[in-house]
Amino acid sequence: MQSQNEYIGDDNFKKFLTHYDCPTPLNVVKMKFAGAICSPNVDLRPTDVISSFWREGEEPRLETKKEAELFFKFFMGLWDKIFQDIGFNKLKLPKNEGSRAYDIAINRYDEIELGFLEGFWGGQENLKIPAYIAQIVAQISELADVYEIIANRAQKGEADDVLIKTLHQTDAMVQKAVSFIVENFAMPKIKQIGDKALMN
Repeated sequence: MQSQNEYIGDDNFKKFLTHYDCPTPLNVVKMKFAGAICSPNVDLRPTDVISSFWREGEEPRLETKKEAELFFKFFMGLWDKIFQDIGFNKLKLPKNEGSRAYDIAINRYDEIELGFLEGFWGGQENLKIPAYIAQIVAQISELADVYEIIANRAQKGEADDVLIKTLHQTDAMVQKAVSFIVENFAMPKIKQIGDKALMN
């Protein structure tokens, strides 16, 4: 599906988030969008996800219609890019910019737990999903806990080279699990949406 909005790029988007005092970093924004696109919550809208990037009551005030249009256009540019990546099963975990094992582990925990998983559930807890998908989602949640464990080990002084090797192994398992959900759950849903659009 052709994107309706052009993504402004990572550097510009980070400046955009900073301008609006967004407490959610870009890497988590990307993964929350990815989770939401894969979500079984059919009532979940991009605007719901966007508002969740700010604490309740702290969402930015958009002063003019033009500002509001640009605000959502920029977000939808990223949404459409992630949607395309998922449609072709090309979704990759964000490149981790941290240098220390602790930073990398904390960043990855946030991406998976606060990003992908929160986006997937879309504010609901009792969504009906196939048992095999529920199993994979539970596995991803367990792997998120592994990142937290690695961060704790780093704080206790364990060698970075050992922990980074464990991080790479965990990343590989998470990537495989996310790709499975994309291929077996999200892509068929996207195809169905596309088929319905063509029929209308």
